[in-house]
Amino acid sequence: MMWSTFKKIIIFLGAFIFLCFYPGYTQNKYEKNIERYKTFWNRLIPSHTKIQFAGSMGLISIGPGWDYGKKQKWESDILIGFVPKYSSSKAKMTFTFKQNFIPWNKKISNYFSFNPLTTSIYLNSVLNNKFWNKNPERYPKGYYTFSTKIRINLSLGQRLSFNIQEAQRKKIKAFSIFYELGTNDIYLISKLNNKYLKAKDYLGLSFGIKIQIL
Repeated sequence: MMWSTFKKIIIFLGAFIFLCFYPGYTQNKYEKNIERYKTFWNRLIPSHTKIQFAGSMGLISIGPGWDYGKKQKWESDILIGFVPKYSSSKAKMTFTFKQNFIPWNKKISNYFSFNPLTTSIYLNSVLNNKFWNKNPERYPKGYYTFSTKIRINLSLGQRLSFNIQEAQRKKIKAFSIFYELGTNDIYLISKLNNKYLKAKDYLGLSFGIKIQIL
């Protein structure tokens, strides 16, 4: 009985050593691991850059983004914005994480395409210690029901793209111009509680440029 068990252990160890050190097997496994490694890091390379004017994220915002999903219908953007001081004591910076979904893409010609609808949801934060997530101690509990530091935004828009032909490409694959009509959580609740507010009081218009690299 002990001899039978011992033989099974020997056979198992032999098979394990063979699979681990057999050149063909080792090479294939290594190549697959390297391929997965490269694929993972390649996905982190931004596929586009966006410049956006207004949009509750600053006078101007700029940052990298990624296209993915079936037919590249999904986008994620990270934007750093600039807010001039206006009537405040100093200018401010903002940080925005933006998620976009573009359901349709209509080809107009070899050079132009049109997105009749773009949808976005994004979180925006002012990078300034005068804005907070929780009420400071100097205010009574519940004085502010919303964070003054983070805003949740929604927007709808349209986009027109100019596609550079492959033989003519150097550094850019395509570029697009777009507009968005958006609002945020505070504005929406204000509208629900104040029927007299007009569209201009809770909706904002923004414009932007998308530079497609990959």
